[in-house]
Amino acid sequence: MSEQQVPSQEQNEIATENEPSEAVAAPVTHHDLSEWRGRVLNDANGERIGRLEDVYFDIDTDEAQFGTVKEGLFGRHLTFVPLVGATVGPESLQVATTVAEVKGAPNIASEGEQLTTEDESVLYHHYKLNYTPSDRESKRRLVRH
Repeated sequence: MSEQQVPSQEQNEIATENEPSEAVAAPVTHHDLSEWRGRVLNDANGERIGRLEDVYFDIDTDEAQFGTVKEGLFGRHLTFVPLVGATVGPESLQVATTVAEVKGAPNIASEGEQLTTEDESVLYHHYKLNYTPSDRESKRRLVRH
């Protein structure tokens, strides 16, 4: 199985690592998420972060933006990890961030609280990502699938 890359905010396709850059691969769909849950997330250096619990999509672009991993004593918190630019392999996902960045990242209770626009802004800015509230009534950008 070839490795795939999760699309960036400007990109709507998955680039496969073993194909020429001109090749066009199928976009990530919500159906693909059932295969992602439970996969190991490794950081940019190959160090294990944890197992993927949930995936959060941008409500306007429908692109995967963040995943959560269990953290803390008895896995009481879910910590957010950016999925933009992640490489999807047969057994794991490799993200473009480091374990050190993830350690200080915003988290939620393991029951999966809903994020406010303020929470989203803090999350995006922690990873130095641009955040603009959605044009929708709720103003929230992220939805869990």
